[in-house]
Amino acid sequence: MKTKFNLYISLTLLVVLGTSCSQDFLEEKKNYGSYDDTFFQTQERVQAYVDNQYYDFYNAYKSPVSTVVGLFTDTNSRLTEELGGTQDFINPNKTLLTAGEAGNYYGLKLGSGVNNTAYNRIRECNILLEDIDVKGANLDKTFRDQAKGQMYYMRAMQYFDLMRTYGGVPIVTTVQTAASDDPTIQLPRAKVSEVVAQIVTDLDMAASLLPGKWIDASYGRFTKGAALAQKARVLLTYASPLFNKNWDGSNERWQAALDAGLAAETRLTQDGYGLFGSSIKDWEAMFLKDNVFCPEAITVQLCGTGTTGTAINNSWEKAIRLVSLGGSAGGTPAPKEMIDLFPLADGSRPTAANGYNDFTFFLNRDPRFYRTFSFSGAKWGNKETPNAVIWAYRWVDASNKAGFSDANTAISSPAFVRKMSNTAASKETNFQYSGTDIFEYRYAELLLNIAECYAALGQTNNTLAYLGRIRNRVGIPSANNYGIGTLASKYAAIEAVLYERRIELAYEGKRFWDVQRWMLYSNESLPGIAGGTVSKLGLSPINGTKRTGNYLQYKNTAASSTTDPLTAARASIVVDFDSPNFQTQLATLATFYNANFTRTELITAMDNFGGAPVNIKFNPNYYISGLNTAVLTQNPWLLQTVGWNDNFGGAGTFNYQE
Repeated sequence: MKTKFNLYISLTLLVVLGTSCSQDFLEEKKNYGSYDDTFFQTQERVQAYVDNQYYDFYNAYKSPVSTVVGLFTDTNSRLTEELGGTQDFINPNKTLLTAGEAGNYYGLKLGSGVNNTAYNRIRECNILLEDIDVKGANLDKTFRDQAKGQMYYMRAMQYFDLMRTYGGVPIVTTVQTAASDDPTIQLPRAKVSEVVAQIVTDLDMAASLLPGKWIDASYGRFTKGAALAQKARVLLTYASPLFNKNWDGSNERWQAALDAGLAAETRLTQDGYGLFGSSIKDWEAMFLKDNVFCPEAITVQLCGTGTTGTAINNSWEKAIRLVSLGGSAGGTPAPKEMIDLFPLADGSRPTAANGYNDFTFFLNRDPRFYRTFSFSGAKWGNKETPNAVIWAYRWVDASNKAGFSDANTAISSPAFVRKMSNTAASKETNFQYSGTDIFEYRYAELLLNIAECYAALGQTNNTLAYLGRIRNRVGIPSANNYGIGTLASKYAAIEAVLYERRIELAYEGKRFWDVQRWMLYSNESLPGIAGGTVSKLGLSPINGTKRTGNYLQYKNTAASSTTDPLTAARASIVVDFDSPNFQTQLATLATFYNANFTRTELITAMDNFGGAPVNIKFNPNYYISGLNTAVLTQNPWLLQTVGWNDNFGGAGTFNYQE
C-alpha cells in the first residue's frame, strides 16, 4: 500500500535524537488545529504528513484475510466458508440487536489528542486538502497535486469502509472545530447514494492528480489507475442487492459500474498493468514479488523483514505454517467446504457425476487448488529445509489413545491453507518477520468485477470472455468455455462469477464483501429491505451450514500412541507441485491414502459453542451495523439503522436501501 512506512518510523526515531523538524511535526500532530502557517511550506514536512496518513490507514494491514481500513482484522473472513471457528455474528446462540452490541468502528469522541479512528483519519485528509494550496503555495505544484491525490484517495477509501459497515454516514469534507453546541456541525446520516457520490467525486479527483506510475523508489503509492479501479469497486458494491433494491429491474447502476471498470482496465493496461504471467507457476510467484513492481498489483501493502519494530511484517506466513514446518500450532486448516469447492482440472464443478472423490480430494483439480492448499504428502519447504514434506495425520492405539504425526497435534483438517506462502522464508525466525507483500486489489479482481457487471446486464458472452481470461492464465483448457459451459441466464452468469471469485480470490479478504453485498446468508430480509437473492441465483443459503473439519486418521489400530505406524511407509512419498511427474506423484499418494487412511470426525467440531457443534446463523440486521451506544449518546440527532434498537430501545429507522 505504500513504500514509506520506514520514513515515518525513522522520523519517529529521530525525535529521540532531537531532530527539530520531526519534533515539530509530531508535536503539532498531537492537537487538532495547531498547524500554523508555516507547516505546509516545506516539502519535507508535507511528505512526512502524507506518509503518516498511509501509516495510520494501513499499519495494521498485516494479513491478506484482514479487512476494514484502520482496523484490518480477520473477523469478516471468519464469517465465511474460508475459515472455521464460531464468531458472534454467526453464532445461533446469540442475537445482537441493541446499540450496546453494535460495532464501534465509527470512532471515538473528538478529544484533544489524535485517535486513529475513522473520522479522525478523514479529518487529517481534510486538513491537508484545505491548507496545502494556500499555506503551501510556494511548493512545487506537481508535488502538491500528488499529495492531494493521495488524500482524496484515502478519504474515499475511509468513506467506502464506513459505507460498507454502516450504510449512510455523515459526510464531512471540511475541518470542523469540535463543539457540543454548534448545530452547523451536527450533520445527519447521509443517504447511501450521497456517500457514494462523495466517494466517486474523491476518486475522480484522485485520478486527475495522481500519476499512472511512480518512480521505483515510490512504488506502492496510489496511482491514477488504482483510483479508477477503486471507483469501479465502489460502484459495483452500490449496484449490488444490499444497497440496490432494484438490482434486478434497473440497469443504471450496473452500467455505471461497468463503464468505470472498463475505464480502469484501459488506463491500467496503458500504464503497464495486467494479469501476471501465463502459467500457474507465475500465478503463485506473483505474490512473492516483494517491494518491486508487479503488474497484477493495483494496490499493494509493502512489507519488510526487519526485526526492530521499524518494518511492517506480514503475519500470514507464521499463521499458516504447521508446527512441523516451523510455524504456529495448527496452521490454518481448510474447512471441507473449501476443499470441495475448487473446480476439477478441466474447469468443471467437483461433483460425483464429474468423477470427484472427496477422500482423495487432491486428484484432478484446478491448478489453483495446489497453490492454495497443502496436504499430507505434499512438499512445503522453507529456506532451511527446502524439501520438507507436510504430514498431518492421527492414529489411535488399542486403548484409544491418540498420536499425531510430526508433532502436529492441533490438526483439524486433511488440508491446510498455503496460498501466498514463501518457500524461501526462514524457519529460524519462526516466520515471524515475513516481508511478503499483500495485494489489496489485483488486476484479476478488476476483471471479475467487469465480468459481474456484464452478467447482471445479461451480456453472458462478455461474462464468459472475462472469466475465460482468468482461467486461461492458470492453464485450464479452453474446451466448453474453460469448463464453465453455457450460461442460460443472467442469474447463472452472476452465480458463475461469484463462484470464480471464491476460487481466484480465496483467502484475500474478499469473500465476506461478496456474501454481504449479495445477501447470501439467507433469503430472509428486514422489513423495508428487499432480499431473496439466494434463491434467485440458484444458491443454497449459508445459514444452516457449517465449516467442517476432519481428522486424517490411520485406518488400523496402532501398536503405540507414541510410535508413528507410517514412518517407513511414507518415506518415499512426496508430491512436488513443480515436478514434471506431478500427476504420477498424486496417483501414488492416492494409493497411499486409500491403503492407510480414513477420515474421522473431530472430537470438538470446527464450529462449536461451548464445545457443542453449531451451524451458521447470520441475522439479516447484521449486514449493516447499527450505531453503538457511545455514538448515539454523543450524536443524539443521528438515526439508528433499521434492524437495530437505539439507546432507548426504539426500533431503528435509517434505511440503507433508501
